[in-house]
Amino acid sequence: MVKWNQNNNHCHILNVDGSCLGTPIRAGFGGIIRNNVGAYLSGFSGFIPESTDILLAELTALHQGLLMAAAMGIEELACYSDSLLSINLITGRVSNYHVYAVLIQDIKDLLSVHNFSVHHCLREGNQCADYLAKLGASSNEVCLFHATPPHELLDLIRFDAIGTLFPRA
Repeated sequence: MVKWNQNNNHCHILNVDGSCLGTPIRAGFGGIIRNNVGAYLSGFSGFIPESTDILLAELTALHQGLLMAAAMGIEELACYSDSLLSINLITGRVSNYHVYAVLIQDIKDLLSVHNFSVHHCLREGNQCADYLAKLGASSNEVCLFHATPPHELLDLIRFDAIGTLFPRA
């Protein structure tokens, strides 16, 4: 069984996700920032023109979310992504020749100057970010900030805040 904020972090929480969907395939990203009890603070979604690369979508979501948290003045943040590859690229050594080396280094730089951490989570604990990533992939907005949550996201936020357990697929 899986729930949101499985590690019970007591700081702000950022969940991010990337998505590739549709025919033709469209890449998008999204994320949500909440306090440690699940109250919505901000969110974002966006479309990546000319790309069908899920890794780019996942890394873009992570980068955009960390930038948003820094701009909001958040001092301590736990960031969750269900992309184990992205987390491994951020926490490990990466070749200077990796296709996304610059983006990965930008993310590492943000982590090095803030009290932010990145963690892997399971897909079932990342449903709000998944919704926003799909919203981004289905839009034409390069990046849209959501001061209030989209109406369709409210139930997912509530389920997370009350600690609803979801079975691992």
